[in-house]
Amino acid sequence: MKQTQVLDIFRQCDAILEGHFILSSGLRSAVFLQKALVFRQPDQSSKLCKALADKIISEGYGDISQVVSPAVGGIIPGYETARHLKKPAIYTERVNNKFELRRGFEISNGEKVIVVEDIVSTGLSIRECIQTLKDLGADVVAAACLIDRSAGEADIGVPLISLAQYKVKAYDPDNLPPELATIPAIKPGSRGL
Repeated sequence: MKQTQVLDIFRQCDAILEGHFILSSGLRSAVFLQKALVFRQPDQSSKLCKALADKIISEGYGDISQVVSPAVGGIIPGYETARHLKKPAIYTERVNNKFELRRGFEISNGEKVIVVEDIVSTGLSIRECIQTLKDLGADVVAAACLIDRSAGEADIGVPLISLAQYKVKAYDPDNLPPELATIPAIKPGSRGL
């Protein structure tokens, strides 16, 4: 799947929002990718995640035992990508502001896994998820996402596979451009849940 096709699906689902948004990193942006509007469409989600699974395999990372995702945003693409990879899907959850495996999910020492996320901006959530898994003894071979907002700049500590790169400027809240400073900020993401 080409990058333009990925972004076209987001546009068809009205999932590319414009305004003044507080990203999960705390940075501000004039564009927010509201992936929940894509994920409510099973056919579109399946199309994207099949393409992501195919890319994971074509880049040599299909030999894994599980797909792991950070909650909340990574659960649906993680599950759907795992379905196409024919592998189990589990997820980490924040407990006292730190990712943990819960609900009976387990990782064996040395187990090869891939982390699947929805969108990577600064890479903070995916890095935290990867560190949790490494602390549990997992061999995190790579990570994958639908859209990389950093356009390859986020260092997550393992190779990152993305279907699309969509670089959008992000600003420190104390250094906003005038056009953003006049618009009330909203926080549409899931960080803090």
